Amino acid sequence: MSSLLEILAPVGDMERLFAALDFGADAVYLGGTMFGMRAGSAKFDAQSLKIACNEAHSRGKKVYLTCNTLPHNNEMPLLEGFIKDATAASVDAMIANDIGVFSLIKKFSPDMEIHISTQAGIVNYVTANEFYNMGAKRVVLARELSLEEIAEIRAMTPKELEIECFVHGAMCVSFSGRCLLSQYLVDRDANRGECAQPCRWGYHLMEEKRVGEYYPIFEEEKGSYILNAKDMCMIDHIDKLAEAGVDSFKIEGRAKSSYYVSVVTNAYRMAMDIYKKDPANFKLPQWIHDEVFKVSHRAYCTGFFFGHPKNCQYYENSGYIREYDVVAIVDKCENGRIYATQRNKFNKGAELEVLPPYSEPVVIQADELFDEHGNEIETANHAMMKLSIACDKQFPKNSIIRMKA
Repeated sequence: MSSLLEILAPVGDMERLFAALDFGADAVYLGGTMFGMRAGSAKFDAQSLKIACNEAHSRGKKVYLTCNTLPHNNEMPLLEGFIKDATAASVDAMIANDIGVFSLIKKFSPDMEIHISTQAGIVNYVTANEFYNMGAKRVVLARELSLEEIAEIRAMTPKELEIECFVHGAMCVSFSGRCLLSQYLVDRDANRGECAQPCRWGYHLMEEKRVGEYYPIFEEEKGSYILNAKDMCMIDHIDKLAEAGVDSFKIEGRAKSSYYVSVVTNAYRMAMDIYKKDPANFKLPQWIHDEVFKVSHRAYCTGFFFGHPKNCQYYENSGYIREYDVVAIVDKCENGRIYATQRNKFNKGAELEVLPPYSEPVVIQADELFDEHGNEIETANHAMMKLSIACDKQFPKNSIIRMKA
């Protein structure tokens, strides 16, 4: 079993950075303004990257910067400045895929730790060892591996080489995220962070001589979303992943909300802490299992971890399941009240759940609801309004208040 057992959370902006750190991430991964696989969440310029690193390091946490696109010729001269900015910000590691990018990180920041992206498609110990020999500190294995294959890679590689695996979040129908469909259809290159997610679209057949007549595609009478993968969820199998030799447990979702980051990070944090206390008798509490169903998600599966994936495609639609809404964030608790900032409308008398960091959710009743001036109100219906709820329980700042949708 690894001594690291790191919970690695996705961060798309500064709000999600604080969410990840508050709710138990050991490390976060994020994108700069270039060279990251999520162009839509490339929020961190040189200055904000430095702020993010300072905040994480002040809490004893790490920051990994994505540099895992496949850059073209015209982009290569920009890499020197990007790498030097990362070094100046004290980034703990850079995540790379391209061999040329790898070499430039070594050239311009010789002491920078390098993690090899899942897009490198590492599925065997020979490849993992070669990257280690080149100077990689960590390999993010391809998502198409079973637990047995991961265990063999662990057994056949130096213990100094860390192994990271995606354990939760969206699954790409292509091999470890390497896809050409988006570029062909809409000229948005998935390998440069611009994927339009055409695997989530509905498709029909059209016979060449009957232009405009579309015929639905059905598989087992479940619809026409033939490329749509379910989300991965390994919350029930933390122990098996650890026993296979996984060092870092990676949550997908740099484009997801801060609520998603908070709840999923908290669930894996709590699961990992329980596992560490008594690995031989690990049993996941039901409430932790339930937490990952309280964020917006597709139907879940376990990917390739238990062999060939069964029932991992979802043909009916490409939408999300959402059963809870965030209604407020706790600012403080004092004098028998929760003081909070509103996120979504809710009414006096509503049954709410409060999720504190590192804790199980607590059910409360909003029987007395007040505005910021202390006047009793019937509904909290203004975005970002300050409010208070009568409650004799104490919750930390940034605890989440949510309500069943």
